[in-house]
Amino acid sequence: MYPPELVAPMKAQLTANGFQEFTAASEVESHLTDHKGTSLMVINSVCGCAAGTCRPGVLLSLDKSDKKPDNLTTVFAGFDTEATQKAREFTLPFPPSSPSIALFKDGELVHMVERHHIEGRSAEMIADHLVQVYEEFC
Repeated sequence: MYPPELVAPMKAQLTANGFQEFTAASEVESHLTDHKGTSLMVINSVCGCAAGTCRPGVLLSLDKSDKKPDNLTTVFAGFDTEATQKAREFTLPFPPSSPSIALFKDGELVHMVERHHIEGRSAEMIADHLVQVYEEFC
């Protein structure tokens, strides 16, 4: 598990921009089981692609799009392990991947952006892709 002082600014990049942070499995379960509407969930990470393109791309997508998910949520891999494990149960059949971005509609996974879709792509490319996803599902 990563030290809290290391992950705090990485978490804050999303939570300061309206993302609800889940730190317990029960929070993830409750949100996705009893949820209506759309939820964007970022499985956050300490890696360079999370900092360089994933988080900036997600935030840029929200600025660029007229349509947005109803809820913005996040868990942190390698830190909030219980919440992350539960989130990954909801993203099956996709293998564990962090960072990654999942869009749920009425609690069902409708789109997944895995780490290999993030690595090597710019924040702008990720944002443009997510804008198209929001247009389709939100």
